[in-house]
Amino acid sequence: MYGYLLGLCRNDRSSLYGRRRRDGCQLGGCGRCSSRRPYFGDKLSPLSDTTNIAALSTGVNLYEHIGHLLYTTLPSFVVASIVYVITGLNANAAGAVVPEKVGTIMSTLDTIFDWNLLLLVPVLIVLYGSITKKPTIPVMLFSSFFAMANAMIFQGFTLHDVVSSVINGFDVTMVHAAGFNPDTVIADIPRLLNRGGMNSMMGTLLICFSAITFAGTISLTKSLELIVNKLLKFVHKTGSLIVTTIITGLTMIGVTSNGQVSILMPGEMLREAYIRRGLHPKNLGRTIEDSATIIEPILPWTAAGAYMAGTLGVATLDYLPWAVLCWTGIFFATILGFTGIGIAKLTPEQQQEMLREYEEETAK
Repeated sequence: MYGYLLGLCRNDRSSLYGRRRRDGCQLGGCGRCSSRRPYFGDKLSPLSDTTNIAALSTGVNLYEHIGHLLYTTLPSFVVASIVYVITGLNANAAGAVVPEKVGTIMSTLDTIFDWNLLLLVPVLIVLYGSITKKPTIPVMLFSSFFAMANAMIFQGFTLHDVVSSVINGFDVTMVHAAGFNPDTVIADIPRLLNRGGMNSMMGTLLICFSAITFAGTISLTKSLELIVNKLLKFVHKTGSLIVTTIITGLTMIGVTSNGQVSILMPGEMLREAYIRRGLHPKNLGRTIEDSATIIEPILPWTAAGAYMAGTLGVATLDYLPWAVLCWTGIFFATILGFTGIGIAKLTPEQQQEMLREYEEETAK
């Protein structure tokens, strides 16, 4: 999912330079509008690494976590959409042209792939699984198997190509379409398509394992208790706990420059505090996503921020004011914390059960 996110931003780069020719259109605004879409999906997708990690670190069901994210994500999306619509309506589109490169990319993709409605089936399977809250892994596997069959039956790829793509990612040298020569295509095509595979996720998995190991170490040495007690010293209400979580998430992403670690550590550190205060851990999962997942692309020194700046050709600080979806989430999270709107509470029975489960996990 993260690979697709970055690929979509790469694909937007060509059209971005066409948009900048419009009178009154700021390149920073165009860049953020382009990258807002994939990050909105990355935050809410059951296939997203950060979404799964947030649910895992807080011990919450994945789909329950996604549903709870809507309390802050949808208002942020609405505000961002209003800003972009107003800006777009006030921009002068006279003389805007589509770059020739965009047409070349589209025609090359037409040569490579056989577009048909069955291409949408894997996506529909995932959407159906999300809406009906089916188990994530079976849904992903079924969607993947259908996509693999589609590639062999309609796209002309061999079984070897498909299996190689699953393991090492897709490569344009696998294309056997008539009239296509991977050595002569423009550089944007390989940059757009050459990606994916299980091996591409090994770095993320290693970071997750390392972060979990580190969290377990500081928990075993009681360092975690000391850190949490310092953080919670001035926390007396739900609102202040939410603000503390936001500060923790922002600090983690600012120091580590890694979204996965910035989700795992606060989730492990503050989960017990939420339960003991009668708050469902999904409140914690939502807040660390608001303060880490979508904050990462607007920090210049993070991998996501550097990638967006380099790919879109826009400095991070130039598109930061337009990153409305990214930075409004923490404000909505704070408002919900102090008003109590969208804050899930635990019944005494749920609280006792979760505390027992947490104590059993930490005792292992």
